[in-house]
Parts: sequence; structure tokens; C-alpha cells
Amino acid sequence: MSPVNEAPVKPVCAVTGSNGYVGGCVKNYFLAQGWEVVDLVRRPAAPTARPFQLGADISGAALVGVHALVHCAYDFKPLRRDEIRAVNVAGTEKLFQAAEGAGVQKIVCLSTISALPGCRSRYGQAKLEIEAIALKYGALSIRPGLVYGPGPGGMFGKLTGQVRKSKVIPLLGNGSQPQYLVHYEDLCAFIGRYATDEAPPLPPVLTAAHPQPWPFKELLLEIARGLDRQVKFVPLPWRLVWLGLKSAELCGVRLNFRSDSLVSLMHQNPAPNFAPNTAAHLVCRPFKGPQIG
Repeated sequence: MSPVNEAPVKPVCAVTGSNGYVGGCVKNYFLAQGWEVVDLVRRPAAPTARPFQLGADISGAALVGVHALVHCAYDFKPLRRDEIRAVNVAGTEKLFQAAEGAGVQKIVCLSTISALPGCRSRYGQAKLEIEAIALKYGALSIRPGLVYGPGPGGMFGKLTGQVRKSKVIPLLGNGSQPQYLVHYEDLCAFIGRYATDEAPPLPPVLTAAHPQPWPFKELLLEIARGLDRQVKFVPLPWRLVWLGLKSAELCGVRLNFRSDSLVSLMHQNPAPNFAPNTAAHLVCRPFKGPQIG
């Protein structure tokens, strides 16, 4: 018989990419829900962290005792297609193999709304391959839109920072590219429900975003409104900008914005599939500029 005052055993969630914006949000959500969180990182320092490097072999021992795995990590350093596949695609399969061997019950794979058949960016193409691997291991793939919230990070954070710093904003193309957004709380809450068996039967891939599209220019104006800023736009030919970014990358110069990200921006999914979300109880609030904090 267990002692009366013995503390209940906490469920354990392992998170890759917890140093990034989305991964950090996921980690903080599970901690707030009373879970123990295992950071899978290159250089584990905390007692609960365990060694993990995307692309390298990983032992199932690193995942022993883990109930749920949320895979947010993606290495953007590789630029060639073969390097991307070796690190991110093959690396994900090694991770999921280890999770299967360790008896992890729930696996969530963070993909991207830029992953669609015929996508042009290497990032989107790699995520499509990763989704196929996730399906093989019974993982749920989630394609988040642009993730936002107070203290924004990631791509949305870059856009917000640009509006904060300058009244003159470069506008790539005509600014009509559709963007779909998801608040980090809505994304994390859904992942949490799935991890605790509270979600209904789900399709293998879900798109997590509010279905209202925001043209890129209108999104920047809404961000500016939320920050009480006035901005002006300077149109730029996106192919010329892409050429400059690509040339810098080929010379070994790493900039704050990648040429492949520009390809994703200019060729967004014009019609994401939100049809399964109602039955999946995946609800995403509409975006409003003041919500960025």
C-alpha cells in the first residue's frame, strides 16, 4: 500500500526545440498543467534535460518514462536538399523510432501550413516528408499558421520587431499573400488535450489556424495598429530580394531572413483544409493587432 501522503506521479512530456518560440510555449504550457517536462537538447544542463541532436542517433533510453512527445525542433542551418533530408527528415525518423521503442503513447509532430502538395520551399517539402514519417509511427501532425501572442517570437516576432523599429516597411510583391494565424494558447491547449487523451479520433494531419486569411500587407497594418504605429510601405520585387538572399547564403553569410522563407511567404497555401477542425475540437481565435501585447 502506498503511503497516504505520497505525491502523485506526474505525467512526463518530452519536447524537442524547447529553446525556440513555439517549443518554449509548449514547454511552459505543460509545466503549467502540472506535467514534468523533459527538454531534449544538445547540451543538457537541467536535471530533467536529456541529450538530443536532430539527425544524430538517439537511444530509446532517452525517452523511457515519457508519456507524450512533442517534436518542435527543425534545424534551419542546412541549405542543400540532401543535408536537409539527412538532418531534419531522417533525424525525425530516428526520434520516432526511439519513441516507439520506449513505449511513448502520444507523439505530436509540429509541421507547417507551408507544407502542401506542390509546395516550392524546401522547408515545406521537408515537412511533407516528415508528415509521412509521422503517419507511419502513428503521430499526429499539426500544421500551425503564423503563431502569435504576447512576447511574440519566430516569424511573427520578426514582423512585429520590424514594425516596432521602423516606420518604413519593405513590401514584397503586392502584399496580397494570405497569412493564417494561430494564438499560441489555442495551439498549446489543443496539443495538451491530445496528450491527455481528451481529443476525439483525429485525422493524421490538422491545420491549426483561424480560417480568416490576412493579406500580408493588411497583417502588417494590423500589427502597426496594435502597437499604435503609423507605417509606410516601399514595394520591392521579391525575386530580386530572393536573389540577394540566396547569393549571401551561397557566400556563407547567414542573415536574419532566409531565401527559402521568402519562397514560403510568396507561395502560401491558398486554401488550407480547416474542415476537420470542428470535429477535432480545434478552435482558434481570430487575430486582432492589440493581442500581440
